[in-house]
Amino acid sequence: MPRVGLLYRREWDPVDDPAASKLRGVFAAFAELGAEAEPVVYADDAVEPVRAQLLALDGVLVWVNPIQHGLDRSLLDQLLREVAAAGVFVSAHPDVILRMGTKQVLFDTQEMPWGTPTHVYRSTGELRAGLLGADGAVVLKQYRGMGGDGVWKVERVDDDTVEIQEAAPGAPVVRMPLERCISLLDRYLEGEGRLVQQPYQRRLAEGMLRAYCSHDEVVGFALQYPRGLLSPSIDPGSLPSSKSFEAADAPAYADLREQMASEWIPELQRILGLSREQLPVIWDADFLRGPEREHVLCEINCSSTFAFPEVAYPVVARAALKRLGG
Repeated sequence: MPRVGLLYRREWDPVDDPAASKLRGVFAAFAELGAEAEPVVYADDAVEPVRAQLLALDGVLVWVNPIQHGLDRSLLDQLLREVAAAGVFVSAHPDVILRMGTKQVLFDTQEMPWGTPTHVYRSTGELRAGLLGADGAVVLKQYRGMGGDGVWKVERVDDDTVEIQEAAPGAPVVRMPLERCISLLDRYLEGEGRLVQQPYQRRLAEGMLRAYCSHDEVVGFALQYPRGLLSPSIDPGSLPSSKSFEAADAPAYADLREQMASEWIPELQRILGLSREQLPVIWDADFLRGPEREHVLCEINCSSTFAFPEVAYPVVARAALKRLGG
């Protein structure tokens, strides 16, 4: 039976006991299939022992957010590329994440049915011109992020003034000069950074629908209610606080499941140049409701897709083992 590791950051979960880990359900799914997955607890100050552990494995599934606790994936991604080049199966591979798991994917797939007019800014000049030309409220998202970090709503009042709001629960709307807004956001443009702009979706309070996938198969859904960037008329306390998981065959989402499987995932693969086998063993696409359609893509997650429906744990384990010939 192949040797498989489940890798997660020590700062996210310091536990190396599969039965007590946050991923204990995924460990159990491998065990039920006769494979003993082992924990790989990663930290930036422990790269060498993790490298040795990974090189002894046949494959590794990775759960590490792009930014969290002030940390990024730069050292980890370099390590994962090295072990993948040595023959270890890595999901999601860092190069696949760069193609589908950053906000750039919103621009690359904007012509798909899930897309909206999207712009990418790499300089303060591009950002300034984009905000001056924006029609109504827009949302700016940093290139790599999660949980609303680096996400801002901006609406131009006049050519010199904007209203800006951070996507944190309860964050106020602040009116400020355009140039001050640009100075506030230019940190996201450093190096390989960029800001991706989409129209603000005013049906945000109706919830965000997450479709979970394993390779090209839809394996579950979740409905949740973001607290950031809500209209001032909406009381966040009036919205459900829990995430509601559903199985892949949930009747309420039959249309989305069919669209994802038959049209959208194949088109995503074509645009990004990804084979079925390159798609991660677990990833998700997040949708908001748009003014003219039910599903507008707001991001794809594949760096650390957790939590996800428990009914999908065996699917993910089987997909990983199949990739390893087990």
